[in-house]
Amino acid sequence: MTDLPQAEGGCGAGNERLAAQAAAAGNAELMARFKADYPVGPHDKPQTMCPAFGALRVGLRMRRVATVLCGSACCVYGLSFISHFYGARRSVGYVPFDSETLVTGKLFEDVRAAVHDLADPARYDAIVVINLCVPTASGVPLQLLPNEINGVRVVGIDVPGFGVPTHAEAKDVLSGAMLNYARQEVMAGPVPAPISGRSDRPTVTLLGEMFPADPMVIGAMLAPMGLAVGPTVPMRDWRELYAALDSKVIAAIHPFYTAAIRQFEAAGRAIVGSAPVGHDGTMEWLANIGRAYDVSPDKIASAQNAFGPAIKGAIAGAPIKGRITVSGYEGSELLVARLLIESGAEVPYVGTAAPRTPWSAWDKDWLEERGVVVKYRASLEDDCAAMEGFEPDLAIGTTPLVQKAKALGIPALYFTNLISARPLMGPAGAGSLAQVMTAAMGNRERMGKMKAFFEGVGEGDTAGIWQDTPKLYPDFREQQRKKMEKAAKLAKAEEMI
Repeated sequence: MTDLPQAEGGCGAGNERLAAQAAAAGNAELMARFKADYPVGPHDKPQTMCPAFGALRVGLRMRRVATVLCGSACCVYGLSFISHFYGARRSVGYVPFDSETLVTGKLFEDVRAAVHDLADPARYDAIVVINLCVPTASGVPLQLLPNEINGVRVVGIDVPGFGVPTHAEAKDVLSGAMLNYARQEVMAGPVPAPISGRSDRPTVTLLGEMFPADPMVIGAMLAPMGLAVGPTVPMRDWRELYAALDSKVIAAIHPFYTAAIRQFEAAGRAIVGSAPVGHDGTMEWLANIGRAYDVSPDKIASAQNAFGPAIKGAIAGAPIKGRITVSGYEGSELLVARLLIESGAEVPYVGTAAPRTPWSAWDKDWLEERGVVVKYRASLEDDCAAMEGFEPDLAIGTTPLVQKAKALGIPALYFTNLISARPLMGPAGAGSLAQVMTAAMGNRERMGKMKAFFEGVGEGDTAGIWQDTPKLYPDFREQQRKKMEKAAKLAKAEEMI
């Protein structure tokens, strides 16, 4: 048993201090990898929920996979709650700790014991163990866990909030770790066939979560080229990892899956960015996929001719008129903006919490050629400023942006639940957004009436009905602000010593 340094200050110690402590505790290589894979922007990072939620959600969706969290009790409670809020149907494992077990190394022994207890091959194909902030900062060495126990695979990952910027990218952390494990299995010898069987045609693996109908639509578009759609990463079953690696071409529908792409490239696979959205996007994507598979030009043209007119017809039949700003943290924001523009909407701004990568370059260039401001690693402040500056007929974004928009009397839609929950690809996607967009923009008059009705009840600190309007104390706030700035400077100075 080895002594481990305790993360000073716990979760509230601040990102820079926790990152420094993680490096000092033996995780310097891990932090360097996070910094390279998930670079942040001019600000610290976008505002999303705890990043570990993304990895947890991927694990909970997979059949015959157990997921265990190692972190502070408050964090585990929140992650378990939000996971079940989003429909998880199985328990979340938890290894608790206190200062003594953390410092003495007993926590690692507890994690290992928990994994041994869970390793029942009749129930599980794999066990995923996720270190949250404090165990990562303290250097709890999940890499020392056995790779397998009783034939059950063990995958340990660190997903600290001070290293992984968004929960969407945490899906990539776990997907990349699983693909690495599966790739090593493939290199070592024969592996079981996927439950769904193997395709009799070359396949294209899809990277990124999508509306369930989209892979079927993509499969139909690939068929004229003699290709088939492969698995979608993140996976729902361990054996699908082998089928995903079997594809010679990977479609980076969501372009920020850096760790997963690294594993595919290590396996010698070609990566194609963008997606078949709208007419222009579909024609370009089909051509790029076809070239990656050395499909003959006439077969590529056949696929384009089979779907191009249908997409144009769907767009013409479901026009969208109005100015719309788009923002979110799913990673598909640029694709949605392309589809809206082809449908007739004016889109002056697109903000995404995802980073800029080579696989979104085509979408970025296409949008900027049409005068769209594209903002990677957009903060909530960026998105709100764009909304207020462009005064759209509809704002699409995260929950706090939607809240602010409605307070201003601007119709708004939550990207994750109302946009991602619709098909986007091919002819099915071309007309899918028009009805909800048009209906939302038609609410502007009602929003104005509601704003007028509640006029005078106050906002911010004075919101509500009061007998006496609350008194604000700006001097007190200024004193507190100065104290906080002083404390932050002191903490920064201590880190440099």
